[in-house]
Amino acid sequence: MTKKEIAKNFLKLAAKGHSHEGFRLYVGKNFKHHNAYFKGDADTLMLAMEESARTNPNKIFKIHHILEDGNLVAVHSHLKQTPSDIGFAVVHILKFKDDKIVEIWDLGQPVPKDSINTNGMF
Repeated sequence: MTKKEIAKNFLKLAAKGHSHEGFRLYVGKNFKHHNAYFKGDADTLMLAMEESARTNPNKIFKIHHILEDGNLVAVHSHLKQTPSDIGFAVVHILKFKDDKIVEIWDLGQPVPKDSINTNGMF
């Protein structure tokens, strides 16, 4: 399985409320993340992902681009908490060691209701 496939599977499992399985299958030892709203350990992020899926069971997570460069994979996606939500443009950057995710950065920007840029965010 490629790093891009691992990243895609991990993020889709997390979005669907199966973060425990995603962490068990794809996350390595000494994992850390950089989300400013949670402690930087695996368990805290895993539980936050699980709670988000429970709170938003109709969440839509659509991946638009996946890029790989060495031990890094970047995933550009559209995340909607509900089908009627405009959502966020999200970029996850995942660092790998021995085909396991060892570090994650995530950046998000709300999709504006009205944008002067006709190209869109995706």
